Amino acid sequence: MNKADLVVEVAKVVGSKRMADRAISCMLAAIKKGMKKGQAVTLVGFGTFSVGKRRARIGRNPQTGKEIRIPAKKVPKFTPGKALKSAVK
Repeated sequence: MNKADLVVEVAKVVGSKRMADRAISCMLAAIKKGMKKGQAVTLVGFGTFSVGKRRARIGRNPQTGKEIRIPAKKVPKFTPGKALKSAVK
């Protein structure tokens, strides 16, 4: 399922594709905004979106075999909630 499919499903409840698209886009923007601030976004029963940290490390260029330094960075994480886990089983 992609965003267009999700819009169609939400439009069945909301009444129009335009309103559904706006609602989904607004929700995604709010999640991004919270994560950009370093906050965790928790949707009870669904899961938690959070920001993880990766340490700097040494990697290897597969073409040359030369060691390279990979810098530290922040990465998005998602931890599914209990209700989502049980729904998927």
